[in-house]
Amino acid sequence: MRATVSLTQFKIATYVRSHRVLHPFAGLLAIMIVLYSVRVAPGTELSSYADSAALLVPVFAWAARGLLDAEPDVQRLISATAAGRPGREVAGGLAASAAVNAVLAALALAVPLAIGFTATPGAVVLLGGLALHVLSLVTGTALGALTSRPILPDPAVSALALLGGYVAMLLVSLAPIAWLTVPIIGWMRAAGRPGFLGGHLPGLAVITALWCALALAAYIRLRRTRP
Repeated sequence: MRATVSLTQFKIATYVRSHRVLHPFAGLLAIMIVLYSVRVAPGTELSSYADSAALLVPVFAWAARGLLDAEPDVQRLISATAAGRPGREVAGGLAASAAVNAVLAALALAVPLAIGFTATPGAVVLLGGLALHVLSLVTGTALGALTSRPILPDPAVSALALLGGYVAMLLVSLAPIAWLTVPIIGWMRAAGRPGFLGGHLPGLAVITALWCALALAAYIRLRRTRP
């Protein structure tokens, strides 16, 4: 456990020093400007949070991919050797990616409270917004991991796979059968309906968690042969 925590801290420090961390923050800033250049009217805050969560999936993916790519290949092998087991290096990378994305998600939740909403929303809206951004964070982290350099060494192919994966999720989630992919469009549709937390969110969360678990399992399995 201690080795994994140390690796997580090391990977975050490496990512910050590489200045790649600026890229997702710039993407977050652009989305916040687009969404909140005009203040959100009372009663539509949850829908705004759903739009934010949907648009931030590729930003979270880019952050995870950038963090996992920050270490040179040789350094990554050294880290795995120092940790004692390759699985600890993989776990440290995923934990570091999730931690960075958690900071981005926290900013996405806080910015509209400061400058984007006409009135401060209630606890239900805040809980719904938090849940949606957690789903977005997990989805983006899984997508970023699957398109990182250990899996897709070519940078151009990796970038296209990341963007293509996000677009594919959007298009497939337009279909009436929600379980075909992560239901990103479903998040946005359900947020505007009554009873979101108790009625719609649990089902959407289960589908999202299943697809993300499959993606992360595939990443972990592939890392066994592509260190």
